[in-house]
Amino acid sequence: MSITSASAFKPRNIITVTQLNRETSQLLGEHFLSVLVEGELSNLAQPSSGHMYFTLKDANAQVRCAMFRTQQRRLAFKPENGKQVIVKAQVSLYEPRGDYQLIVEHIEEAGDGALRRAFDALKLKLSEQGLFDAANKKTLPTLPKAIGVITSPSGAAIRDILTVLKRRFAAIPVIVYPVAVQGDNAKHEIAKAIVTANSLKQCDIIILGRGGGSLEDLWAFNEELVARAIFDSEIPIISAVGHETDFTIADFVADLRAATPSAAAEHASPDQQQWLSRFEYLESKLQQQLQRTLNQKQQTLDWLSQRLQQQHPGQKLVRSIKRMDELEARLKQAMHIKLRQMAGSVEAKTAQLWQHNPAVTINSHKQRQEYLNQRLMAAIAHKLEQLNQRLLNTSQTLHAVSPLATLNRGYAMAINPTTGAIIRSTEQISVGDMLQTRLAHGRFTSQVKTIAE
Repeated sequence: MSITSASAFKPRNIITVTQLNRETSQLLGEHFLSVLVEGELSNLAQPSSGHMYFTLKDANAQVRCAMFRTQQRRLAFKPENGKQVIVKAQVSLYEPRGDYQLIVEHIEEAGDGALRRAFDALKLKLSEQGLFDAANKKTLPTLPKAIGVITSPSGAAIRDILTVLKRRFAAIPVIVYPVAVQGDNAKHEIAKAIVTANSLKQCDIIILGRGGGSLEDLWAFNEELVARAIFDSEIPIISAVGHETDFTIADFVADLRAATPSAAAEHASPDQQQWLSRFEYLESKLQQQLQRTLNQKQQTLDWLSQRLQQQHPGQKLVRSIKRMDELEARLKQAMHIKLRQMAGSVEAKTAQLWQHNPAVTINSHKQRQEYLNQRLMAAIAHKLEQLNQRLLNTSQTLHAVSPLATLNRGYAMAINPTTGAIIRSTEQISVGDMLQTRLAHGRFTSQVKTIAE
């Protein structure tokens, strides 16, 4: 080979292997400041230095990884070969050997395993703080004035809930608070909707729910932010997340957990047929009670009417007139008896006279008889006149004490319409009292304006 041909292959800028690896390392570090890589752990080693070395692989490739001891304090699980993980790392190059590697800052489990551990940890934390205690559960209203629904406005859950509510009690208003039920922002929207419903006070029960899905899909309902919003709600909340076998943190904090959104609607709404039957039963009982009350009041009214008739002044007047008629009849009877007795005495005297009729004293006795007869007739006449006068006086006295006679002379009789008592003194009345006045013909009601002695 000639000198000229050899110089043609000589590079203009020659670097060492060390320089190459260093520049490559710098280039990787500048381009990949921080990356998230998912893969399976293998070749896990942890020497006495405390640093951890392992390989992260997938089906087609692998990369060496190193995690320094100071970064391992934040691990939430124990790394093991075969576990699927997500690492946060810087891309680097191990210059002495020229090996490409990842310097790991953080490791977390990938898939449901990490979520399940986070679920269990939050469940234990909230349980110890009393958020699941039965004593904190609020009672659901028997007949809500309105039902709030916090869910996606386009999902199957809202259709199922509205269908059930319409069937069970269509008259109850339904207020939908639309939220995202999946994704990074879902937890914030759900918590905000709960706070909004409590501040507006438009409903007195809330259904919180969505359809089924994986643990990751339902994760918004496992967030502590949502759990505390449910616990702080003054309005009772029914949780209906996923299917019957799905459980979320929201189910444990809520006042009632329903297996499905349809079941939540059943719990939140009353059965209108049961309420209609109850109303019909209560209406029947009310009618029966009213009828019994009316019958009792009618019996009381009839009894009071009879008592009023018995104590009516007209009845007393009738009884007084009957008594006067009885006394008059007894007086006439006594007069007839007396007259018969006196006539009998006269006849007896006459017979005795005729038996002892001396011829000599006939005229004298005859004259005396005539004289006595005249005196007798005068006495009888006088007696009859006295008895008639007494009868007249008695009749006039009876007539004078009769209330009807007093009324016929222009007087009136005042009666308390409430008690039926006859007013005899101004001490029995007060200004403003209503009085019923009885005249000889008719009666009227008046009000006391003034009282004079």
